[in-house]
Amino acid sequence: MSHAGSHASTIRTVRPKTLGCEECLETGQAWFHLRLCRECGHVGCCDQSPGRHATAHFHATQHPIIEGYDPPEGWGWCFVDETMVELPDQTPQRGPIPRYY
Repeated sequence: MSHAGSHASTIRTVRPKTLGCEECLETGQAWFHLRLCRECGHVGCCDQSPGRHATAHFHATQHPIIEGYDPPEGWGWCFVDETMVELPDQTPQRGPIPRYY
């Protein structure tokens, strides 16, 4: 695992915007695992989920760093460098997250 490198400045303490994948909750779609954007708090689903909304959020916003968030797992990933990154903290869940797998 590496440090966040040139993208470390984008890591913020965020409040998750939704209790589950934001887009899947809107459409009634299922997800497998959740990913939290550490720049803005968007909650999206992983690439094993049909929607792949965390990756779609990166492509739409260029926010580079996500946190494994189902439940909080403590690891980070940088889409730009395609590498695991160390996070300065873990984001606590703000309520029960429904399971859709």
